[in-house]
Amino acid sequence: MAKTTLPKQSKSSGANGARGTLVPWLGIAVIVILADQLTKIAISKVFSYGEGRVITPFFNLVLVYNKGAAFSFLAAAGGWQRWAFTALGVVAALVICYLLKRHAGQRLFCTALALILGGALGNVLDRLMYGHVIDFLDFHLGSSHWPAFNVADSAITVGAILLVFDELRRVRSAR
Repeated sequence: MAKTTLPKQSKSSGANGARGTLVPWLGIAVIVILADQLTKIAISKVFSYGEGRVITPFFNLVLVYNKGAAFSFLAAAGGWQRWAFTALGVVAALVICYLLKRHAGQRLFCTALALILGGALGNVLDRLMYGHVIDFLDFHLGSSHWPAFNVADSAITVGAILLVFDELRRVRSAR
């Protein structure tokens, strides 16, 4: 009786031979996009522009529009920024898809990229549909307010933090 041997799985292929598959990572991105868009629709239906509601002593919901980027960067630039930030989001999404395909077996890295992808595309959708990004999460300490943000921005931030953590972990294990 001949002994059958299975090929060894490479380290980069992940637990289920997932090398090259985008499906789980795009699934995470789609969940982020859906959560982002559904919360924006809900807030837009319940609130008028500029209207807010106190939730806790440090958190409000308030409907605001951001024509710029993070912290309203270039918000008053005259309109060209809508298309520039939309193009930047699309290019970032394409680069992220390439990286996800290439590194699909690296779970933390790909989770981080998938969160960033979902967040970027959530904000791109806003720019395409409305000409601005809908923000509504308002954290503050007394009268000092952090700029309002949304679920997409939160996903981008968490993804960026996970990227830093993943890189620090990788550097530490290389020593």
